[in-house]
Parts: sequence; structure tokens; C-alpha cells
Amino acid sequence: MTKSYAALLRGINVGGKKMPMAELRTVMERLDGYDAVRTYLQSGQAAFTADHGDEDSLAAELTGAIEEHFGFRVDVLVRDHAYLAAIADACPFPAAELEPRQLHVTYFSAPVTPDRFAEIDQQAHLPEEFRLGDRALYLYAPEGLGRSKLAEYLARPRLTKGVIATTRNWNTVRKLVELTAG
Repeated sequence: MTKSYAALLRGINVGGKKMPMAELRTVMERLDGYDAVRTYLQSGQAAFTADHGDEDSLAAELTGAIEEHFGFRVDVLVRDHAYLAAIADACPFPAAELEPRQLHVTYFSAPVTPDRFAEIDQQAHLPEEFRLGDRALYLYAPEGLGRSKLAEYLARPRLTKGVIATTRNWNTVRKLVELTAG
């Protein structure tokens, strides 16, 4: 059965890991069973359909193909359309009332529990806030991600240890739902 997916690549086209999206599309199109490959922006997301595997096996396959082609390793998360739509629908913040630059989702490779973030004094970071979802963290940063002290704190290695974490702004969250809608 063919399903629609998004591949979220962590940390490309920053810090020396250059990956032209046209070249990424070519790499993905050469993989057996990958069809309708489209990329979005230059920051590492692609939509595609596949007739085999699950999110984890597809992520592993893409990780290997990217490393073989580009010569460096990139963490890849793959999520299906149903998951992406559910994450957008479950946003605990009033997304329709906010500017897209104020709202972000960090996708995790595995579930995370509140105890991972227990050391954070949320009151000290107000008006910035975060909430956990299904393998995701929603961040409201009124001044944007680049000025967010809470985002900086949340990105500390000890808080993301053992999981792949990659963040997308609300425009990208919505676009991934659209691209994988079929």
C-alpha cells in the first residue's frame, strides 16, 4: 500500500553540510519504491510516496542513501501524512491567531516525557511557552525563534540526548501536511 510521507533532515545547509534540494530529489527518486518526490525550501524537507516500509525503516534507508551520495551523515526523521496532520491539529496554542514565526514544532525520533524537561522553570521564560505532544514539542516564541531564550535552553544536548530532534516553523508544519495530503 502506497503512503505519503515527509522526510525531515536535521541540520543541512547550515554549518557546512551543503545539500542542494534538486540533488536530494535525485537521490530519493533512485531509491526503489519512492515516487512523487518533492522538496520544500532549502532547509531539508521532502515529501514522497513509498510502497514499502515504515517511518523508521524509511528514515534508515534515506540516511544511508544520503551518506553514500553526499559523503556525510545526516539525521533523518520520516513521518506519514496522518501523523503530520494530527500534530498540526493538536497544537495547544491558538495557531490561527499567531504569526507563523511565533510558533514552532520540534519533532522527535521517539516519545519524550515531561520528566526530560522538568528542570525548566517555565514561569521564568514567560511569555514563551512549550507543550509536549506525540513525539513533538510545541514552542510559542513571541519574538521568534532567533531571539528565544527558551528555544536555546530546549536545544541543550542533555535535553535531547538519545533522540533526534529537528524544529520547523508553523508555515513549514502546515506545508508538510499539504505536501503529504496526496
